[in-house]
Amino acid sequence: MKTSLKEFQQGLSAKLDRAEQGGSSGALLCVEAGGERWLLDLTDAGEVVPLPPLADVPLTQPWYAGLANIRGTLYSVVDLAAFHGLAATPRNGQARLLLVGARHGINSALLVNRILGLRAPEGLKPEPAAADANRPWAGEKLRDGQNETWRRLVVPTLLQSPRFLDIAL
Repeated sequence: MKTSLKEFQQGLSAKLDRAEQGGSSGALLCVEAGGERWLLDLTDAGEVVPLPPLADVPLTQPWYAGLANIRGTLYSVVDLAAFHGLAATPRNGQARLLLVGARHGINSALLVNRILGLRAPEGLKPEPAAADANRPWAGEKLRDGQNETWRRLVVPTLLQSPRFLDIAL
């Protein structure tokens, strides 16, 4: 059964509202960034929006995508793939912004290649993986029933990372 983008966004919005009110089903938002698959807790995922025009900001890191005006509020946009040293995210019809910082008091957004939907954590099995000192926001590694590898994105740790916060060249 196909779901329209509008229906998906409405369903996601309802689940986010329930998660913020403490009634989360534990569902995870699945995204792809630079070929890596990431899982975010719905409470940290924030809003998902289509990619708007971005204003360039000079003298910033190559992974800093610019500023986005979302309903009159400016968001600082980080290309998640480029931030991890991968190829920059193509700015096409599948690219999305995750407004991850609003819940944490920061107007920050992550640019990702695409949204892959929602997933229940029960269908994922932990996989042994050493902690990544260079990416402390990369949480546990998980494998799904289709043998795909996923990584949890620990949004609060990412947003507090000195590397993430230092966009200047």
